[in-house]
Amino acid sequence: METRVEELGADKVRLSVDVPSADVQHAVEHAASDLAASLKIPGFRKGKVPLPVLVARVGKDRVYAEAVESHINGWYRAALAGSRIRPASSPEYDYALPDSSDTAFSFTATVDVQPKVEVADWTKLEVPAARAEVPPELVDRELDLLRDAVAELAPIDGRPAREGDVVVVDLISESGDSRRDVVVELGAGRLVDELERGLVGMSPGETREIVFEVGDEGSSQTVSAALKDVKEKVLPQLDDELARSASEFDTLADLRADIESGLQEQLEAEIETEFRAAAVDALVEASQIAPAEGLVQARANALLANLVQSLERRGVSVEAYLAVSGQTPEQVQERVTAEAAQSLARELALEAAADKLALEVTDDELAQFIREQAAAEGDDADEVDALVEQVLADGRAEQFREDIRLRNALDRIASEVTRIPAELALAREKLWTPGQEKPAGAAKLWTPGQEEKTA
Repeated sequence: METRVEELGADKVRLSVDVPSADVQHAVEHAASDLAASLKIPGFRKGKVPLPVLVARVGKDRVYAEAVESHINGWYRAALAGSRIRPASSPEYDYALPDSSDTAFSFTATVDVQPKVEVADWTKLEVPAARAEVPPELVDRELDLLRDAVAELAPIDGRPAREGDVVVVDLISESGDSRRDVVVELGAGRLVDELERGLVGMSPGETREIVFEVGDEGSSQTVSAALKDVKEKVLPQLDDELARSASEFDTLADLRADIESGLQEQLEAEIETEFRAAAVDALVEASQIAPAEGLVQARANALLANLVQSLERRGVSVEAYLAVSGQTPEQVQERVTAEAAQSLARELALEAAADKLALEVTDDELAQFIREQAAAEGDDADEVDALVEQVLADGRAEQFREDIRLRNALDRIASEVTRIPAELALAREKLWTPGQEKPAGAAKLWTPGQEEKTA
């Protein structure tokens, strides 16, 4: 559908939208079906009333009004998808009903929009970046995990089970349900805590009744646990033999160097991701970007809806989520609203930067992006080519194009801000006294281990 945008001033625009006749016909047929299903007309079954009979009974205006009212919001959203407008309020529609189902339909939508954003000169911003240093204890932990993975299990004589042992147990519930020959490493968290703790101290051949809580109402259940076997893990020595038997390397030094290199790459990638986010946040602060309240509320509502849907898919109630997370509904709302405001501010900064740089995305760039994404998913060449053609032909192309455009803007910003050591930023933080304003564009310090909140 064709869309024209007219700026009305005072952060308000009018969209003029032309809906193709095929979409109008679909809307009329859909509305007629809904109306026919709700009416009883002698001589016809519900839902089987021909359109001319329905029109004669309820009037053409009612059928067409139903068609427009049930579809205009979707047409409006489709029109927005092809523009870079960020509505900050509900639209006000103006239209005349179509004359027939085989003619095009036009309407206007007047809406408040996000005020235009002017971004600061990001080349003058200083953004702290942490150094990627892999602590030796992190390498030691990876080696310990490797030793644990290849450890041998040795029989135990003369002592009961203790944490770290691997046991074989039969579990029988009060209802008679049983799980035989369950292999459990005590302390690994495979079973509920009460069960694992109850197995500690048992010897082969011993049976014990173990009580544990179930559900959120404090009810309990008893399980009969019969211990059948206990073995302890015998960890291999941390030497060259371990390297040869558990990896492609001949020496422990080479294995350690490979682990350190892998951790270094992972840490550098994480630091770069955090630095890019910090660069955008610094630009948001320097540009004093404040998303419109209507935009923030709409994004927050969408994030909350996604959260509820995610919980439902996992079979978790909202009440259970609140209880486990220790949050009140008001606290969740506050957190999600803050996340919505932050994500919108970042998008607005990137959009304004992309406009300032006059960035555009060609079809070739879009096709290359789709191929890269599909290749990462393991799709074969034929499927990738078909996907490229499909995306270029449907409405998803513009959204992909905008995503790439913002990514390119972020690449430029991250490459053109001035990186400063995190230690320098920390030293400056300590020099600032309470009540003293930070210089424009100062970014919050990021340190390893700090995670960004997401929706």
